[in-house]
Amino acid sequence: MELKFDEKGLIPAIVQDYRTGKVLMMAYMNEESLRLTMEEGRCCFWSRSRGELWRKGETSGNVQKVVSIKADCDGDTLLISVDKEGPACHTGSESCFFNTVFEGGETFTYEGLYELIRGRKDSPREDSYTSYLFEKGLEKILKKIGEESCEVVIAAMKRDKKETVYEIADLVYHLMVLMAEAGITPDEINAELASRHVIDKKVKQEKMK
Repeated sequence: MELKFDEKGLIPAIVQDYRTGKVLMMAYMNEESLRLTMEEGRCCFWSRSRGELWRKGETSGNVQKVVSIKADCDGDTLLISVDKEGPACHTGSESCFFNTVFEGGETFTYEGLYELIRGRKDSPREDSYTSYLFEKGLEKILKKIGEESCEVVIAAMKRDKKETVYEIADLVYHLMVLMAEAGITPDEINAELASRHVIDKKVKQEKMK
């Protein structure tokens, strides 16, 4: 597909986390920065204000390793999926898109749930079950994880899909409480799972030889 650069030789590039699909930032590329991005496997953009190339993470260390580059149906916008190291925004935020202009209905994300749980730890509320768990401490949290694990097993043994989904949701919630208690973030879990995926692919390739 032929890409369409504008009259200044630029094309907008939307960058997203390949694990979560979260939009991280938007920048511009010219033909040279796109070529360097593909050759080096890390994001390189064109700075309109400085009039020069800039490699993401060159000074901050927050490198974005490219997983894939796709063009939209018109070929005038790029979508770049990356494996990020550190926050995307110069403010230190994970994403540059954190200023809410309008918000309709609520949407669920694991990251959002984790932040809510961590908020109940940092700012306890008397009417909050989550705050209650943190107040009781690690032993109580681990006990609940044990109980919920058993509930998942029982529901699955009965082959009751609806009940199994319900119990898995309970278990995931309590696991995220443990993560917040231990200072473990969703990004760390994602990175661990991604590393296992890479290992699995290598094993598969070895078996095919």
